[in-house]
Amino acid sequence: MDFKKISDWITSTQFYKAIFRHGYEDTPRNRAMTTFSNVMYHLHPVKTRKESIKLRYTWCMGGTSLLLFIMLAFTGVLLMFYYVPDARRAYNDIKDIMAVVSFGSTFRNIHRLAAHLMVFTVWVHMTRVFLTGAYKSPREFNWIIGVVLLMLTLVLSWTGYLLPWDQLALWAITVGTKMAAAAPFFGVEGPFGAQLGMRPDTDVKFMLLGGTEVGQNALLRFYVLHCVVLPVMVVLFLAIHFWRVRKDGFSGPL
Repeated sequence: MDFKKISDWITSTQFYKAIFRHGYEDTPRNRAMTTFSNVMYHLHPVKTRKESIKLRYTWCMGGTSLLLFIMLAFTGVLLMFYYVPDARRAYNDIKDIMAVVSFGSTFRNIHRLAAHLMVFTVWVHMTRVFLTGAYKSPREFNWIIGVVLLMLTLVLSWTGYLLPWDQLALWAITVGTKMAAAAPFFGVEGPFGAQLGMRPDTDVKFMLLGGTEVGQNALLRFYVLHCVVLPVMVVLFLAIHFWRVRKDGFSGPL
């Protein structure tokens, strides 16, 4: 089989040209045009060293994290069609998704596994950036954006924990909010919390739960945070992250 003929035929079709616009003829102008006019390459800086995009250097953890976030958004929207954040029916809704809804268990398991994997890939991505010194000048600002995205990823995962409304969810959120109550400045039990006037009905734990115990208010707040507020914030910071990648360029191997 002549693969070159197949490749030439594919790249000569109008469908291919409508997507990629330009070929890979190795000229400085064509290299720039390929980046300018391709929707995926447009996320990259105009000029990039070959060593900067090799898999053994990048580990492709940033792109994998983005792919997992897209999978989470897609499966999350599908799950929202069958889930109501009501403490009286949330647990049964999850059971119905797993046992009654067509492909419900598949989409829920994809959503759950993608969430675990995204936490892992974002951690590995940040570790790679730190170990290779890619956070240094001129990328300090983008490193801060990356840390914010890491925190948002962890909070996204944590807020999703309560939605199944089972014993594991209840105690995980109970432990998490007790830790929040011990946070410096914003928790009533944390350092300087009492001195700053924090009370059980005004601190960060009360803000998260909408009360002093895990109940209906907490379920609704975690649902809104998990499905609306935090995803919108992730998209906003991802846009800033990619914009800075284009402006600052890729780092190279040490």
